[in-house]
Amino acid sequence: MRAPEFDRDLRSTASDGRLEPGRAVAAATRAGVRPLALTDHGTVDGVDVAVAAGRQQGIEVVPAIKVSALQPGAGADVHVLGYRIDHGSSALAAVLAGWRADRELRIERMAERLEELGFALDRSEIERRRAAGEPVGRPHLAAAVRDRPEGFFERHLVPGAPAFVPRTTPTVEAAIAAIHDAGGVAVWAHPFWDVSDPEEVLATLDRFQAQGVDGVEVFYPTHTEAGVALLAERCARDGLLQTGSADFHGPDHDLLNRFRAFELYGREPVLGPIGPQ
Repeated sequence: MRAPEFDRDLRSTASDGRLEPGRAVAAATRAGVRPLALTDHGTVDGVDVAVAAGRQQGIEVVPAIKVSALQPGAGADVHVLGYRIDHGSSALAAVLAGWRADRELRIERMAERLEELGFALDRSEIERRRAAGEPVGRPHLAAAVRDRPEGFFERHLVPGAPAFVPRTTPTVEAAIAAIHDAGGVAVWAHPFWDVSDPEEVLATLDRFQAQGVDGVEVFYPTHTEAGVALLAERCARDGLLQTGSADFHGPDHDLLNRFRAFELYGREPVLGPIGPQ
């Protein structure tokens, strides 16, 4: 089955990716991605470099972002993608700064818990990122732990684990509103990653639609054919965009290490305003 050419979720070292923005775009280009979007977590710092790199290589790079958001009263956080945002918006910058401050406080509390558990931390990279105004997340905290055992992240930094501290902001509704205020469209990323039950996925999508979501990442490496069909049919019924991605983090990532590594199962994406221009 022929791999899709589009790939709408790419990370760089501006957040939790393994390649610098320009190198990430170059790798996507070599893999035949047309077009692509840089969707770093909670930051647009790499967008200008990525857009310029794409222009040099003759492909469009869509300005975008990925936001980790809360579901009040629910369990796991979810990710909301924002495409074709005005990444130079001062209002967006202010919102992101507020979210980043909350995230940094959360990471510091988790670091303190890890030290209470007896782990030694090398904070140099975390402090460098803070000084540069770059986001700091759980992957950076895990990397700062000296002599960390195998399976450290899953055993210590996920919900229910001893060092985990939940985020307090933003909610899904606030993330969608910020994306819309920046002129973008909001897409729920990889629904079956955080919500496993099909009926719960549809119920969650209903809530997000009421809050203004514009589309769903229907196609994803871990989505089954049945899951894709469920999402595609609901999106078609409700007029929502249908996007997809391999969620590339870097060539050495355990799972998300190849572009275009997702199946369409004979279906067509509905990219609307985030498709080729």
